Amino acid sequence: MKPIKVVVHGASGKMGREVINNLCGHPEIEIMGAVELEVPNEFYLPLRDECEAIPFSSNLDYILTTCQPDVLVDFTTAKATMPAMRTATKHGVNLVIGTTGLTADELSEIDRLAIEHNVGAVVAPNFALGAVMMMHLAKIAAKYFDQAEIIELHHHKKADSPSGTALSTAKAMAQARGRPFYHLPEQDKGSASRGEQVEGIIIHSVRLPGLLAHQEVILGAPGQTLTIRHDTISRECYMPGVVLAIKEVSKHKGLVYGLDTLLGL
Repeated sequence: MKPIKVVVHGASGKMGREVINNLCGHPEIEIMGAVELEVPNEFYLPLRDECEAIPFSSNLDYILTTCQPDVLVDFTTAKATMPAMRTATKHGVNLVIGTTGLTADELSEIDRLAIEHNVGAVVAPNFALGAVMMMHLAKIAAKYFDQAEIIELHHHKKADSPSGTALSTAKAMAQARGRPFYHLPEQDKGSASRGEQVEGIIIHSVRLPGLLAHQEVILGAPGQTLTIRHDTISRECYMPGVVLAIKEVSKHKGLVYGLDTLLGL
C-alpha cells in the first residue's frame, strides 16, 4: 500500500513543527512538502536524520503542483486557512484543518468547495482524543442537568477566546438536550466577569503562561455537581487524531466536522 502523501501548511508554527516531526518516518504517511508565510533563502526544509529534506515555500500553489500530495494539513489562522483551502481544493487535495475560529459561513464554503472538487475536508476544533471523549461525555451528561458552565484555560499566546473547543462543547451539549441550558435571570445583568454565554452556558476563558490547553465542564443540580475535565500536557497528544484524520479524510466527500464522526461516537 502506497503511503499517503502530505503537505503541511503553517510548517513553522508550533503545531506545524509537531506534525512534521511526528509524521517524519511514519510507515503509512510521507511528508512531501511544507508551506509558511515567510520562507528563508533555503527552499528545502531539513527533517530528522531518517528523513530527507522536503520542498519549502511560501507559494502553496507551487508546492501542491510540485509535490502532488493527497492531503494538506493546516494549523494556521482562519485568515490563512481559507485561501489555502480554496487553492488545495482546486488541486483536488483533501484537507485536514485544525484552525479554530472559523465561522459558520467559512465552514459552509469549505463544505461546498470540497463537494464541488470531490475531496474530503476534516475540520476539528480539537485533535486530542481525550478532548473528543470529554466533549462526548459532556453531551451525555447534558441530558440530565439543567445548568452548566465551562472553564477553558490556554497559553497566553492563544489568539481567540472562547476557544473553539469550548464553543463546540457548549453547542453540542445544547443540541443533545434539544434546548438551551437554564440561565438564571439574575445572571442577565451583563457583568463582564461572568464570561460569555453560549446556549445558556457561561464560558470562562483563562489565558496565562505555563498553560497549554485545558477544559473543565461543570454541570450543577441541587445538592451536587459533575465535573468533566481534560488536560493537554504536550502537543504530541494531538498526533493520533491528526493521523486518524489523514487516513480517513479521503473516504469522505465534503466537510466532516469533529473527530467524533471518524471515531463512530
